[in-house]
Amino acid sequence: MGEEKKAMFERIQELKRLRNAVVLAHNYQLDEVQDVADFVGDSFELSRIAAQSSADVIVFCGVHFMAEVAAILAPDRIVLLPEIQAGCPLADMVTLEALLEKKKQYPAAMVVTYINSPAVVKAVSDICVTSSNAVSVVNSLDTDEVLFVPDMNLGSFVAGQTDKRIILWDGYCVTHHRVRLADVAAARRSHPDAVIVVHPECRPEVVKSADYVFSTGGMIKFARETSYEKIIVGTEMGLIYRLQKENPHKQFYLLSQGLICPNMKFTDLEKVSKALETMQPQISVPLPIRDLARRPLERMFTAV
Repeated sequence: MGEEKKAMFERIQELKRLRNAVVLAHNYQLDEVQDVADFVGDSFELSRIAAQSSADVIVFCGVHFMAEVAAILAPDRIVLLPEIQAGCPLADMVTLEALLEKKKQYPAAMVVTYINSPAVVKAVSDICVTSSNAVSVVNSLDTDEVLFVPDMNLGSFVAGQTDKRIILWDGYCVTHHRVRLADVAAARRSHPDAVIVVHPECRPEVVKSADYVFSTGGMIKFARETSYEKIIVGTEMGLIYRLQKENPHKQFYLLSQGLICPNMKFTDLEKVSKALETMQPQISVPLPIRDLARRPLERMFTAV
């Protein structure tokens, strides 16, 4: 770490103490941001940590919907998103108006909404899911029909593991959707002795061609426990840093060079420091929406 970054790192530590703040970083964040964070994890894991933390200030190094979830679960804290422009194209693929119209078409269906969605969409949903619990949550529901919002690839993955009818929304993670079967074939040629692990947000044909399918949390656990020493990783490149850091004796390869999310790279040490200095930008969710959106999140906690 250079002298300038080292000084920034130390300033952030000082500001955390001054503000009684906790810094949370998603697995896809820049290496330096992961290093300065108190906790690194997936969006839901970090939001639960936020809710249980005694910190007065939560600095969420991720994208907008993640900071929203933290604000919903920890309404008495100040939630900062260091880069206000860090959005999620997948979350933007569903709107309140469009979902209300779709619900009219399928009045008997339960609305199961991926956590990668806006608060207003969660507010009119029956239950939320993460990539790690989507299958078990859907199978636990007392319904024959599910409207799965907004990721059609994750929804397809769930559909393959349930007897329920899954109605898919036409949305996808731009980063994971970019991976093609040709990338899988090329990776196998380059590393024939490696195992391929992909995220369920990838296209169905890519998921089917992989050796294992896990959420980021599942990938971290798999990498720690498996006897495989070479692993091809099919998710956003930021996870490689954590995997290599925690498993220095193993080798990790990115499945495709297209696996980069620009929004996840917007946050850097300077922006984290500035957010703690100025206490901006703050993310909040209006009271009526907050209470309605909290219900499907809490229902998820008890579903399985």
